Amino acid sequence: MQTPSFDQLPLEWIRAFEAAARLGSFTAAAAETGLTQSAISQRIGHLESRLGTRLFLRLSRQISLTPEGEAWLPHVQLALEGLRDSTEALFGVARNRLTISASSSITDLWIVPRLARLTQDTGAEIRLRTMVVTTGEAREDDAIRVRYGAGDWPVAFRAPLYEERLSPVAAPALFEQGAWADLPRISVAGPRPGWRQWSERFGTPTTPVPHLRFDTFASALAATRAGLGVLLASLPLVQADLDAGTVKRASPRELTHHETYWLLATKERLSRRQWHQLTASLTET
Repeated sequence: MQTPSFDQLPLEWIRAFEAAARLGSFTAAAAETGLTQSAISQRIGHLESRLGTRLFLRLSRQISLTPEGEAWLPHVQLALEGLRDSTEALFGVARNRLTISASSSITDLWIVPRLARLTQDTGAEIRLRTMVVTTGEAREDDAIRVRYGAGDWPVAFRAPLYEERLSPVAAPALFEQGAWADLPRISVAGPRPGWRQWSERFGTPTTPVPHLRFDTFASALAATRAGLGVLLASLPLVQADLDAGTVKRASPRELTHHETYWLLATKERLSRRQWHQLTASLTET
């Protein structure tokens, strides 16, 4: 029996194995690496042939590591991390420019107040790009993205900005008009829970129906500051207003939600050191 040759294993085969093993899917590995699912499968097949052993068990709708694949994975990941770290240290792959794509509300209410620390920590030129919602979001491989969801994007770097918590807020003067539940309400279009979910959770009336509706949270908050109604607000996003007294909480109750805004980036976009700096500056501690 011929002994398999381990010399000159193509790096792209090993990267395909590591991505598929880490993500648990050839499809997810393809999305992360920018390849097709068949290309990932082919590279892993070549690798298994060269090693003389199977690394994955291929079931009808999923894959799982074999004992050999599971034993090899931490060694592969350690080697790739060492290669990445040494490349960054020796050849300066750290970028001098970071582009962040986010909604206007997140940019104004969350990122801008933290820009001073971000620029100081990274020493980079920061570019802020306003996300435009379209029928099909274009690939933004050149940008660090902030998106709302459960955190299941197939990217190398991801971290939640904060834990989503919602509660009614209003301008202090508005409370002089009576009980907050009877005051005019403001609503915001978007993915986070609204007044209906608040009523279902706490058994409160669904009326009055919101008389002002906005498509951005920042605009809705501006109307709330002006005393135009009660807003079911994301508490982390209005913390500065609560501290300044421009708005006041109407209830001690909080509606938690499993989704929130996430910071997302690829390995090609920034170094691991920059990612740590980015999360230290922009995520809630």
